Amino acid sequence: MTSELIVLALAGLLLVVHILLAAHYKTKQYGAEWNMGPRDEDKPPLNDIAGRLERASGNFRETLPLAIIALFGVVLAGKASELTAIAAWVWLGARLVYLPLYWAGIPKLRTLVFGVSLLSLLTVLGVLLLG
Repeated sequence: MTSELIVLALAGLLLVVHILLAAHYKTKQYGAEWNMGPRDEDKPPLNDIAGRLERASGNFRETLPLAIIALFGVVLAGKASELTAIAAWVWLGARLVYLPLYWAGIPKLRTLVFGVSLLSLLTVLGVLLLG
């Protein structure tokens, strides 16, 4: 299996971590009855930590399709290379670092780490499109 596909499989696990962390802290705030219910009622805004984890999860879910397109694309097109493997691992590493940075509320470094992850995916997309 290529590095790009291994990274995608690990990204699936990271997605589960994002979902479970955000759900845990929302449930901690709103209660188990809310979690198991229809969630129709209005609730107060999430507290800082639950809100950050929800936003971090949303950010990951928004950018994961780009990773899937780029990483699966280079494998499918036969363009996977050492460069795309390195970029894939850098992307995953940056996404792993991003979560605790967002959780802790560290703003500027978090943005820099997001930029590294995006640049990594753009590198893979460049290989997919150009060569």
